[in-house]
Amino acid sequence: MRTPFLALILLLSFQTLPARAGETVSLGFGRLFTNDALGDGQDRWRSGAYQMSWMRGPEGLTGLPGRAGELIEYRFSTRILAPANGVTPAPGDRRYAGVSALGVYTHFTDRGFDFSLGAELVAVGPMTGVGAFHDWSHDMMGMTRPSAAVLNGQFPNAFHPTLAGEIAWPARITENVTFRPFVQGRLGDETYIRIGGDILIGAGFDRGVLARDETTGITYQTFDSARLPGWGFLVGADSALVGRSVYLPASAGFDLTPLRHRVRAGVQYQGEHFGIFYGATWLGREFSAQPESQVVGSLQIRLDF
Repeated sequence: MRTPFLALILLLSFQTLPARAGETVSLGFGRLFTNDALGDGQDRWRSGAYQMSWMRGPEGLTGLPGRAGELIEYRFSTRILAPANGVTPAPGDRRYAGVSALGVYTHFTDRGFDFSLGAELVAVGPMTGVGAFHDWSHDMMGMTRPSAAVLNGQFPNAFHPTLAGEIAWPARITENVTFRPFVQGRLGDETYIRIGGDILIGAGFDRGVLARDETTGITYQTFDSARLPGWGFLVGADSALVGRSVYLPASAGFDLTPLRHRVRAGVQYQGEHFGIFYGATWLGREFSAQPESQVVGSLQIRLDF
């Protein structure tokens, strides 16, 4: 998805004010849009993604609670996985996949560790509408469209129940600098164990509740009350041992790389009514026939009315 496609997504990046509902309240929204065009300017492999978190919990909650189930994240995500050439793919390149997922997570803290545990229902195939939207948006903006052969050859409709979890240990280095190593696991559409860490600088990262983007590993703030004015920075890296991926099936001859690596950096600015974040993530090769790594960019824009 090249740069003009951003125009359709930017509206989805705007923040809205929380609204109360019943015995719990909406504590905030977090969103992150990722696109290859914002990184190395290509339209390949991890082509585009969007992830949104809606946080709900007791009124007045300002951070992680001490028990599971008190704070709930409702997560929606969508991803485009594509061959490097969307018109005439090279032999052995990855197959097109349109992916959408709905998930429910709980976040809590215990004995100095931050926990995120949840489940997702991951949908793959033409039924998601991702491939059709990709084709329509490129056609409308005069960009190269994925060929009919690529879209017709995408993974068929399927659902993949998925479990996911993360344990992080935030260690404060200075007043505004936190080192946050983590271990993450996933069982479902992809099965992996991942180890990594992030250095988070600035008030926007040391309070509230952070969620992690599936594509890049970037952590983003989900609590509206934690968006304090000022600058923030992050750097991080991780490696995953992937045991299985429905997007790179061994039955089709794909050999997974021994480890899947990511390195990321980002900067954010938060004003009184406007905030913006940009991050770049280097993604290592995911399968042996992938000729090189890629760089994707991530964007978040927040407007508070």
